[in-house]
Amino acid sequence: MTGLKAESLLVDRTDAVVTLTLNRPDAMNALDNDLKEALRDTLASIEVDKSVRAVVLAGAGNAFCVGQDLREHARELERGATELDTVRQHYNPIAQRLASLPKPVVAAVRGTAAGAGASLALLADFRIGGPRTTFLMAFANVGLAGDTGISWSLPHLVGRARALELLLLAQPVRAQESLDYGLLTKLLEDDDQVLPAAQEFAARLAAGPTVAYAAIKRELSIGTAGSLSDALAAEAQAQAICGSTADHKAAVTAFVAKQKPVFDGR
Repeated sequence: MTGLKAESLLVDRTDAVVTLTLNRPDAMNALDNDLKEALRDTLASIEVDKSVRAVVLAGAGNAFCVGQDLREHARELERGATELDTVRQHYNPIAQRLASLPKPVVAAVRGTAAGAGASLALLADFRIGGPRTTFLMAFANVGLAGDTGISWSLPHLVGRARALELLLLAQPVRAQESLDYGLLTKLLEDDDQVLPAAQEFAARLAAGPTVAYAAIKRELSIGTAGSLSDALAAEAQAQAICGSTADHKAAVTAFVAKQKPVFDGR
């Protein structure tokens, strides 16, 4: 997967970490159909590639992603489009694959993350930003409801009341406020360090027990949406899987020997 390039999506691999870079810097990485299709299909490939153990999502240039390409959308409206078919064709599959990816995802949120761009960042497991990082739940500003999973991810992160405020008022949330609200996991002092820090963190995660990470992500998805019985059943299933892995056996052996475990992701 190293060095693969789609016109609007860069895919770079270093060891077990894949960095996906939204590559339309002149348009602040606005999501046109080509970029959405490339991201959707690349995530599908990564999902089943067991050699990929962590993912970084980034934007080229000075923005993370400003959401839907409204110029392209305006042309479609002029041609008589009356429904946002892209939600079902692109945004929903992207959100589903990103949220359920069985490996850690780190978003390097440099600059603005607006609309569906904010949604993408919020679906990552971790978000690292810098002084210029700004979130903008911009949907209402163009007369739209939220999409790309934001009605699920945002209240999970900030609570329903805050999520309603951010979506209805659609005002910028600056870097420190984003950290305070929980939109950012970590805030750095230098924007230029955001991507390297995200890649370094992803490499650390990739060296961990990634089968267990996938199970933990699934547990939390079920536990936060279901009943205690649902959570207990999910935990039992997860431990049955993790308990039979080479990683678990190696970690127990290393613990007894007072050594640091080495995880192979299997």
